[in-house]
Amino acid sequence: MATITEIPATMTGAILPGNRTVEFATFPVPAPGPGQVLVRMRASSICGSDIRAIYRAHLGKGPEGYRPGTVAGHEPCGEIVKTGPSCKEFKVGDRVILYHISGCGCCDDCKAGYMISCQNEARAAYGWQRNGGHAPYLLAEENTCVHLPEPLTFVDGALIACGFGTAWEALTRIGVSGSDRLLVTGLGPVGLAVAMLGRALGAREIVGVDTSPERTDLARKLGFADHALQGDAATLERILVLTAGKGCEAAVDCSGAAPARLLAIKGTRRWGRIAFVGEGSDVHFDVSPDLIHPQKTICGSWVTSLGHMAALCERLVRWGLHPEVTVTHRFQLGDAAEAYRVADEGASGKVVITF
Repeated sequence: MATITEIPATMTGAILPGNRTVEFATFPVPAPGPGQVLVRMRASSICGSDIRAIYRAHLGKGPEGYRPGTVAGHEPCGEIVKTGPSCKEFKVGDRVILYHISGCGCCDDCKAGYMISCQNEARAAYGWQRNGGHAPYLLAEENTCVHLPEPLTFVDGALIACGFGTAWEALTRIGVSGSDRLLVTGLGPVGLAVAMLGRALGAREIVGVDTSPERTDLARKLGFADHALQGDAATLERILVLTAGKGCEAAVDCSGAAPARLLAIKGTRRWGRIAFVGEGSDVHFDVSPDLIHPQKTICGSWVTSLGHMAALCERLVRWGLHPEVTVTHRFQLGDAAEAYRVADEGASGKVVITF
């Protein structure tokens, strides 16, 4: 084994009881086994899925449910301080993003890099079924590590770990390019990521929609949306006016809300492409006039793959972009309760815990 620094025997980690509170507990700092690494956390951000399915109440059941007492945080980034036997690529001192699902490594989805879709009982998500990033150290499988290149920051890496990876996957799945107007419904952290990356991919005009005035103001301030619209009964008409009655070529719903999903469908033009990434809820629409007759395509997109995450890192460096610009609130681990409270309000950009 190799080590970079003196490592304590115990650490404090944040856990989520499921009643809109945060608790702290003491955990042993684990030693990496074969094919594992110990990562010193530098940044661990809060995801909307954490808020929806763990912080407010433990919604998930079975293998995908949150295991009470697990250290929270599935968007971790840090530096390897210790390696176990049989590690093949990563070494002490490497800066790494953690792909937040550890899969079986053997199924077709894992072999393709989509551990998120692993169906094996061995599948475990950091921060859900195995300890995550809201503690000073995280025990990780080497095959979930992605190199964090310079000059990307640790906060950049934490945001790539889920939100920006999710945005990148959706945009590339529906082929957003310079020939497109892009509609983004939901301007939370993932929606901001979609707008930022959509611009980098060449989208000439970006229309963002949210019911939160704070979030539409933030999208406008960051320059990510050419039009940041308040979501209401007249929003579709405003989109049609902006697009000469045609609608946008592509849309990504990041809200998970039924009205926003319907707006994404109706706000795209004939032959339009739509990706749904927002979790939860449902949507109801008239299939023939809204989907079949205008020849639209709806794509469900869930997180991303290891390879696509690495490709995104390379492109962010090439483009000189930093996901960190979407962060509006930073907290230390001891202030995790306040961090979750702010994220739960749904009016901020990205909320991150730094170490």
